[in-house]
Amino acid sequence: MKHLCTNNSESGKPTNNSEAPLIDLDSSDDENMKKGGDDVVLPGGFLDPLPPKYVAQKCKNFWKAGDFEQGYDGNWDTLSGGMDHVRVHPRFLHSNATSHKWVLGAFAELLDNSLDEVCNGATYVNIDMLRNKKDGNKMLLIEDNGGGMDPDKMRQCMSLGYSLKSKVADTIGQYGNGFKTSTMRLGADVIVFSRCSAKDGKRSTQSIGLLSYTFLRSTGKEDIVVPMLDYQKDGREWKKIIRSSHADWNTNADAVFQWSPFSTEASLLKQFDHIKDQGTRIIIYNLWDDDQGQLELDFEADEEDIQIRGVNRDEKNIRMANIYPNCRHYLTYKHSLRSYASILYLRIPPGFRMILRGKDIQHHNIVNDMMIVNEITYRPQPGADKVSQDSNIVAVVTMGFVKDARAHIDVQGYNVYHKNRLIKPFWRLWKVAGSDGRGVIGVLEANFVEPAHDKQGFERTIVLSRLEARLIQMQKNYWRAHCHKIGYSGYPQPVNKNSVEDGGSRETSSKKKKGASTPPNDSSNKYQKLKSTPLTENVADDDLQTTPNLRHTNGSYHIEKSAKECTPKDTSRSAHAANAEAVHDCSPNGKTAQIVIGTQWRVCLSFYSRGYTTCLIKNMI
Repeated sequence: MKHLCTNNSESGKPTNNSEAPLIDLDSSDDENMKKGGDDVVLPGGFLDPLPPKYVAQKCKNFWKAGDFEQGYDGNWDTLSGGMDHVRVHPRFLHSNATSHKWVLGAFAELLDNSLDEVCNGATYVNIDMLRNKKDGNKMLLIEDNGGGMDPDKMRQCMSLGYSLKSKVADTIGQYGNGFKTSTMRLGADVIVFSRCSAKDGKRSTQSIGLLSYTFLRSTGKEDIVVPMLDYQKDGREWKKIIRSSHADWNTNADAVFQWSPFSTEASLLKQFDHIKDQGTRIIIYNLWDDDQGQLELDFEADEEDIQIRGVNRDEKNIRMANIYPNCRHYLTYKHSLRSYASILYLRIPPGFRMILRGKDIQHHNIVNDMMIVNEITYRPQPGADKVSQDSNIVAVVTMGFVKDARAHIDVQGYNVYHKNRLIKPFWRLWKVAGSDGRGVIGVLEANFVEPAHDKQGFERTIVLSRLEARLIQMQKNYWRAHCHKIGYSGYPQPVNKNSVEDGGSRETSSKKKKGASTPPNDSSNKYQKLKSTPLTENVADDDLQTTPNLRHTNGSYHIEKSAKECTPKDTSRSAHAANAEAVHDCSPNGKTAQIVIGTQWRVCLSFYSRGYTTCLIKNMI
């Protein structure tokens, strides 16, 4: 369009900048490109009204940060070939991070990345708290001395779904999403510094990337854009890598200076002084607040720890952890990063250190908290999935009473690992209203089940359901065999002739019922003996015994079992069975048989099933 303006000063009218310019509607844009008024050529659309400036309200609460409305510009440009380019709105960064319901799970993702770098020479990961010099607020630091990232890998790290680890053995990462979900769960913004040493004929590089939810919201971006700066070593100097133009490089730099904690290029480059030859330094800032307006992360409660506030923090458990040290991790892992990180990995590579606020995290295996230890080798039933079809896939389940179990603390559950990484901490499967199962803890590495997206649970599959059922049965069997040793009411002890493979014999105990409050006899020698040479068993899904059906008739309890599972061994009545009802033998034709427990309190009858002689009493049922 041709821009025709009147000269207000010459016409004697006062200048009014708010007056709209006169536009020749008869002219066209094509004519304008050929000839211009007053030798001034304006591009098409130059005089179109500017869109209203978008001003985002700052939100410091993670769970509310995704609640903002913004219009769409409708600009869906196509790539070469006419194919549409799928856009990713900045709001996806927030919704993607909501997979971490528990904030310490986000720390675990970043620790995983550092541990995976052991193959590239990493010897430590350091987590600390820094101060933002711009506003004085607290920031999180996670750094390691792994292989670092070159400019291309840095862009893959900032993108969604790119992961080379899924094809690398013994690495934890597999989805290419952990960095984004974890950093955005901890804070609104993150800046990454990474240095990659020279290799394969390539020079050393260092890169800076800014993933800022604050920047994207405040500037009204409708796509996720990540300002990045790259450098390459030339002799002793670091020179800029210009990927497109100097103007674009400066645009990226200006965005980093404005929206990061560092205002100048010199202050940015100074961060590489902490990296030496190779490594990555991650700084997360604008940390989220809780619903009370306080920082979600608590740096003051313990100067050598990072803890979380809210429902995961239980002051009673904290006091109990000081009294019962063997239960400490169970009582504190939900709110303490130091406690959680100490049990996060089943094994730590030799020489690798995890440092939290200047102090090493001591690796801990909860087997060291156990007494009366049993080991059971579990073999998954072959299934349709390729993992469970591998006959070599087994899980060694180590279980026992926590050493403080005689205090009758409500501590129980399995620590289930996958490829060395803790997925389910103290997983409570046997859920009963009473005290059954209390004090029993276990640990196993189950590589035949797949972890969920956030690595805080497993995908619901048939293989997982079978594992759950077997673990419940293991805990029940263990509890009934040993609960009397720590002061709970005893159960009749089964005699298992085939379960012990190493030649050891299971301890037999009296069937006399003990009061729950009666302290157990001193059996520390027995505990030590069992701990040093744990009993071992081999079980499979095919061996899973189902609980018999119970019916109550005229004051008697009837236990129904199929004839294939029940073979009478001893139907003679004991001295206490004078008034007991008759016992129906198992039918040879495979029909359901009944074993009737007498109406007297201690009436007991024995039957033989799968190598077990079991004595059932009414009060047990």
